[in-house]
This record gives sequence, structure tokens and C-alpha cells, in this order.
Amino acid sequence: MIKTVLVIVLSVAFFGIIFFLYVKKRLEKQLNYYLSKNNKKNKK
Repeated sequence: MIKTVLVIVLSVAFFGIIFFLYVKKRLEKQLNYYLSKNNKKNKK
């Protein structure tokens, strides 16, 4: 019983971390895109 709970908790934590890193990378990419777009507009 404890093994099953431990496996479930560890797998959820593992996939949660992977999902968090994926979302963080996507948001960082999108933010850099909009910031560079805004900087180009301000320089004109």
C-alpha cells in the first residue's frame, strides 16, 4: 500500500516538474518575442 502511494506521488511530482519547465520555457520564449517586438517599435 505504501509503495503504491509512493509511486503515485513520485510520478505526479516528476510529471509536474516536467510540465512546469515546459510552460516556463514557452512563456519565456513568448515574453522575449513580445519584448523584442516592442523594442523595435520604440526605436523607430
